[in-house]
Amino acid sequence: MTDIAGKIPPEAETAPVVVQARFAHGNEGYLALVWRRFRRSVIGMIGLVMVVGLILMAVFADFVAPVNPKENGVGFAPPETISFRTADGSFSFVPRIYPVVETGEFDPVTFQPLTGPDYANPHVLGLFVTGFEYRLFGLIPANRHLFGSVDGSSVHLLGTDKFGRDILSRAIVGSRISLTIALIVVFITTSVGTTIGITSGYLGGRTDSWVQRFVDLVLAFPQLPLYLALTSLIPITAPSNLFLAFVIAVMAALGWAQLSREVRGKTLALARVDYVRAAMAIGAGDGRIIFRHILPNVLSHVIVSVTLAIPAIVLLESFLGFLGFAVKPPLISWGLMLQDTGSFSVIGSYPWILSPVAFVLVTVFAFNALGDGLRDAIDPY
Repeated sequence: MTDIAGKIPPEAETAPVVVQARFAHGNEGYLALVWRRFRRSVIGMIGLVMVVGLILMAVFADFVAPVNPKENGVGFAPPETISFRTADGSFSFVPRIYPVVETGEFDPVTFQPLTGPDYANPHVLGLFVTGFEYRLFGLIPANRHLFGSVDGSSVHLLGTDKFGRDILSRAIVGSRISLTIALIVVFITTSVGTTIGITSGYLGGRTDSWVQRFVDLVLAFPQLPLYLALTSLIPITAPSNLFLAFVIAVMAALGWAQLSREVRGKTLALARVDYVRAAMAIGAGDGRIIFRHILPNVLSHVIVSVTLAIPAIVLLESFLGFLGFAVKPPLISWGLMLQDTGSFSVIGSYPWILSPVAFVLVTVFAFNALGDGLRDAIDPY
């Protein structure tokens, strides 16, 4: 232990480096120790910053989105680039974009209207500008946005889709649905999987045998065909919120079994350690043993599993949304936006409609990096 001044006592100066580090940091708690280890992981800290940024973007999606995601304009307009040059070519410190407009001509091969930059009407960009009206948190009326055109006109930094809707704004707003689905599904699967796994492993015997046969049955289902079959049971005329709730229920019903099997294996090992047997010997109840002795020791594995399960759900939602079985309009998600990429000719002519893939990749990388850092920090070895 350190002295009053917080320095290493003289008798510990000749000790190994690991012991000196223990004296230097004092009597740290478990969470403080995990955080100190986690801060050393560069990839873990990058993942944490990215995850926090994604969550903030989803929470304040309407504020971050520069354009109304439901506003129609020029279909398949290419991305507008930010320029520091005026129309005559001179340099300017004020960023601006030149809007893409139809030129009145048509492509001789595809017969699609040609577009080009309008140098006569530049849009000056700024921060905290006035734009379309929305309700912050669904309650507070507001019309301020993080960035956009100073004059309130539309800017399309990632282009538009076939209906002329801004892809960047739709991707930002769509993050709310995609991440909400992932978080709700992971919360349900983690709660159910951890509870069943601990209960099955602790009780053992006939109860464990029957529970594991049911887990085997759930794991044996071919998930993709079952997803498509179950989601097709919802009528086309069903409300979007009902369809979304059904999709979440289906994902959660099939996603808890693997975590349950992992937690059960750890519980079987923990149930034989000395402090658990001592708690049994003094007459501690099953609930106290599970929640005070076993659950804290499997919680580290559960936390890492959560960070790795979220990107898997995001990928699954994107895949099902691409097939048209995840989210229905007027809701917006990354998977639903990728439906426009179903034709090779469309991708070849308008490659910017693949932009939502970048949001999916960033999300998967962020949570995987966070999970990798947490796994190293929580591992006692």
